[in-house]
Amino acid sequence: MEDKFGQQGKLDFETLVDEISHNLRSTFVSRHKRFDEFFLELLENTERSLNEMFVKTYGKPYMQNSEVFENLFAELKRYYTGGNVNLEEMLNDFWSRLLERMFSLLNSQYVITEDYLECISKYTDELKPFGDVPRKLKAQVTRAFIAARTFVQGLSVGREVAQRVAKVSSTASCIRALTRLMYCPYCQGMPSVKPCGNYCLNVMKGCLANQADLDPEWNQYIDALLLVAQRLEGPFNIESVMEPIDVKISEAIMNMQDNSAQVSYRVFQGCGQPKPAGMSRSARGVSDVFTARFKPYSPEERPTTAAGTSLDRLVADIKEKLKTSKKFWSGLPDLVCAAERLKPGNSSEDDCWNGHSRGRYFPEVQKDGLTNQATNPEVEVDITRPDTNIRQQIMALRVMTNKLKNAYNGNDIYFQDSGDESSGSGSGSGCTDDCPTTEATSPASEAPVVEADRSEPVGASSSLHTPTALLLWALTLLQQWR
Repeated sequence: MEDKFGQQGKLDFETLVDEISHNLRSTFVSRHKRFDEFFLELLENTERSLNEMFVKTYGKPYMQNSEVFENLFAELKRYYTGGNVNLEEMLNDFWSRLLERMFSLLNSQYVITEDYLECISKYTDELKPFGDVPRKLKAQVTRAFIAARTFVQGLSVGREVAQRVAKVSSTASCIRALTRLMYCPYCQGMPSVKPCGNYCLNVMKGCLANQADLDPEWNQYIDALLLVAQRLEGPFNIESVMEPIDVKISEAIMNMQDNSAQVSYRVFQGCGQPKPAGMSRSARGVSDVFTARFKPYSPEERPTTAAGTSLDRLVADIKEKLKTSKKFWSGLPDLVCAAERLKPGNSSEDDCWNGHSRGRYFPEVQKDGLTNQATNPEVEVDITRPDTNIRQQIMALRVMTNKLKNAYNGNDIYFQDSGDESSGSGSGSGCTDDCPTTEATSPASEAPVVEADRSEPVGASSSLHTPTALLLWALTLLQQWR
């Protein structure tokens, strides 16, 4: 009978934790899905909008060169979904390809060879044929996409961590304590007597000691998510960047057309005079097609985005949910003991089950966390053996928090060594001395912590194989085990 009560107590405990954590887990599941759908649909709508308007405005020249724009959106989507894409290099390549195509169209009276096009691309930065649009757009797009991708990855990690930590594994000592807490009153003929509040707390603090240790890292992770959410509402708002991108690219095209004579002259000086084409080609007058001016969608004509909502509303919703999830894991014992199954109700402190009889419970309530359970009077806890699963989730949160802090500063940690010194390397923002460092935590990404929805970029963890990184990783683990 005692064994049956033990198994039932274990099941009741696991069920309570599962029910109490349901709202937290469902928040991360549903909000991750909403944001992911929103960003993907925003990309699709933006590409469709650009294509429709460029077909109307530029006609055949655009349709003959539409793959340049298709590749742009394909690479943006590949980056967002976890691909190994350097946004700055990709955008630079887009403008180089666009310059090559437009130069050929605007100078159709000449034979423009592949070698000549390669020469032209070398003058992109010097000539600035598209005006200041590429520089501004690069900063806006990189920051917005870094923030969007990292935020969705962050929600994915939170979802996985919450689901894994909510699946509690009870030790033999915990099961004995749960049996005494929940079912010993039955054997003494007091089935209606509920456990004393402090007695219940000590049992739960012992059984959930490892979960409470997740709280400090969880709170930092939530704070980092909230910081990136602020960016999504403000300067890194991907919706405000992507919706007018067709207008901005068209503005760049018009700049190129207006300055075509000067651009061609400078190119001819640097790359030489190309050979004239035959009359049949030069008489096509393709450049005449570019005389039309671009007219963007009016607001009421723009396609609706995912779920018919805006990014601002999505962010406002998730911010409220995130704020309430702080200190969840350290507060879990209180939530369990407040459940109807265990709550003492209006009974006095002398009229509750104290583990031995009906009466007052005298021992003090233990503090949170594993190391504070050495003197727990109800649950025998081995404080020298932390739960491996919980430690893995702590490392997962630490790695994600570091990514979020970098995204808040406009930095993509996967490409911090690839750009120029002033640009934050692959980001859209310069990194000051206040930017978070990544060396100490990046090796932790190799730990089997969570199964991410999106594949991590190739080469993101190559630093693990360096001696310095290995040492830092080992020290980090050592600190956690202590």
